[in-house]
Amino acid sequence: MPFYGNMMPTLKKTFLFLNILFFSFNFAAKADLSQLVPCKDSAQFHKRLDNTVKKLETRLNKYDSASQPAKNLQTQIARTKTRFAKYEKENLLCGKDGLPHLIADGRLDHAKEFILPGLLFIYITGWIGWVGRKYIQYAATTKNPNEKEIILDVPYALNSMTTGFIWPLEAVNEYKSGALVANKDEISVSPR
Repeated sequence: MPFYGNMMPTLKKTFLFLNILFFSFNFAAKADLSQLVPCKDSAQFHKRLDNTVKKLETRLNKYDSASQPAKNLQTQIARTKTRFAKYEKENLLCGKDGLPHLIADGRLDHAKEFILPGLLFIYITGWIGWVGRKYIQYAATTKNPNEKEIILDVPYALNSMTTGFIWPLEAVNEYKSGALVANKDEISVSPR
């Protein structure tokens, strides 16, 4: 065992603490917003809305008003107007192109644009990964694990999926108990 072998747990905790400390401060560069204006004040934004609706209305005029394509186009026009109205209401910032731009530099007044969807993405991908991990661990305990990985045990998989939404709590509990990470003697190392 190397001379630093007994210091590894302390080093790991110190490294974890320093990472948390470093990433808790906001060192990100702030975006230059001088080129952006609120969408409700952008002439290009309103021009883009008018052009989009005009194109759809041109296509609408080619159909009988009672036909299914005409109803679909009317629905699309209504959705387009609603989408642009939401952009105005949410105070999104538009560029010279008339398109809304997301501000992803950590400002809390723009959290709804990027931070909240990003956290939701992390939660959902973590849920998928946790459920997959749980299923692989279950398959390893069965009589024929390779077959369970190819031919899914659907009742167990569905049960894992319905309980997987609490994956952050389960991950913390497994980390505390030491079950989250494999022991060093379980990890194979290639010969050197």
